[in-house]
Amino acid sequence: MAKPLTLGYLIPQFPGQTHIFFWREILALERMGINVALFSTRPPPPGLISHSWSEEAIARTEYLGQIKPVEAAKTALGISPTLYARDVLREGKALAKDLAISAAAAHRLRDICRDRGISHVHVHSCGRAALVAMLANRLGGPDYSLTLHGDMGDYGIGQRLKWRHAKFATVVTEKLLSELPGHLGDDRPDRVIVQPMGVDPMVLQRDTPYVPYAGGRPLQLFSCGRLNRIKGHDDLMKSVRILLDKGIDVHLTIAGEDDDGGVGYRQVLETVRDNLKLRDHVTFLGAVDAETVKSHLVSTDIFTLASWHEALGVVYMEAMSCETPVIGVRTGGVPELIRDGVDGLMVPPQDPEAMAEAILKLAADPDMATRLSAAGRQRILEKFSCHKGAEVLAREALDLRISKEI
Repeated sequence: MAKPLTLGYLIPQFPGQTHIFFWREILALERMGINVALFSTRPPPPGLISHSWSEEAIARTEYLGQIKPVEAAKTALGISPTLYARDVLREGKALAKDLAISAAAAHRLRDICRDRGISHVHVHSCGRAALVAMLANRLGGPDYSLTLHGDMGDYGIGQRLKWRHAKFATVVTEKLLSELPGHLGDDRPDRVIVQPMGVDPMVLQRDTPYVPYAGGRPLQLFSCGRLNRIKGHDDLMKSVRILLDKGIDVHLTIAGEDDDGGVGYRQVLETVRDNLKLRDHVTFLGAVDAETVKSHLVSTDIFTLASWHEALGVVYMEAMSCETPVIGVRTGGVPELIRDGVDGLMVPPQDPEAMAEAILKLAADPDMATRLSAAGRQRILEKFSCHKGAEVLAREALDLRISKEI
C-alpha cells in the first residue's frame, strides 16, 4: 500500500483575517486522505486573530521566522550565484535583499521537509514566500508549486526566478492566465491551471429561505473586507449618503480590520464616516470569525463590496453561497464570477452613484432580488466549491510523486 502523501502548504502570515479559504482547502485535502504540513513566514498580529480555528492553525504551523545573518550567509554559500545572478542584474539590489531575507527561512524549510519526508510544498503566494520555497528547492529541498491570487505586480520583484523552478502553478482567473506570458516569458512552468478560489457551500447555506426587502424598516447592507484603501469602503459609505439623501433609510455594516489591528486605516474610514454624518448608519465590526460573517450574510438584504480592484473575491462567493443577492465591481476577475443580471449586479469601481443606483434597484424589485439570490448559489455549486481546488492540488502533487517513483 502506498504511503499517504504529505503535502507542505506555505502561506504568508497565517492565519490572517482573510484566510478562511485556505483553511477550507486544507480540510478538504485532509478529507481526501492527504496529510497537510502547514508552514508560514510569521504569525499574524494579535488583533487580526479572529477565527474560531485560528488557535488550532497556529498550533499546527511551523513558522519559518525572520532573517538570521549567520543562517542567511550559510544558505547563500550553499547556492551557486549563477542561479540568480541574471535576475539580480536585471532587477537590481532590491531582489538581492529579498533573497538575503528569504535565505534563512529557506534553510529551515529544507531541513524540516527532509526530516519529515515532505517532497512537495505548495506556496499560496507569489510574494517572498515563493522565494523561500525556490531557495529551499535549490538547496536540495522539496519541489514546489505556486498559486497566483491577484495581479503579479502586487507580489514584488523576482517573479521569473520564483516561477522558473516551480513544478506547476495555479491561477485563480482566466484574466491572470492571459497576462502570464508578458510577465514570465520562457520562465512560465509547463503546467499552469486555472483554478478559482472556492467556498464550502455545505457550510455556507441558509436554514430558512431568503426574504427580499419589502420596506417598513431600514434597508440592511453588509460588506466584508480588509480596511484598506483599495477595498472602496469610503466609496460605499458615499453611496449610503446618497441613498439617505434620496429618503432611503439604510444601514451598512462592515466586517474587517486594517493591517495594523485597528490603529491604521480604520481611523481614516471612521473620519470619513463622521464627515458624511453617518455615525448612526455605518457600523465597523472589526476582525470577526467566519461564523459571525455568515450570520450577517444570512440576515442582510444585500451584500456588496466596492473594491477598486479584486482578483476574484472569495467574500462574494460566500454571499452567493448563502443566497444573498450581491452587487460587485466590474474589475479584475470579478466578471468571471458574477454575471451582471444573471448571478448578481455589477457596477464600475469608484462610482458611488452607480453603486447607490444598483442598491436602490435591488431594494425596489423583490422578484429580482429573489431570482439573483437563487442564481448566485447555483453559480457557486457549479464552479466555485473549495473541493475543486483541493482536488487539483492533490492530483498534481500525486502525479509528481508517481513520476518520481517510475
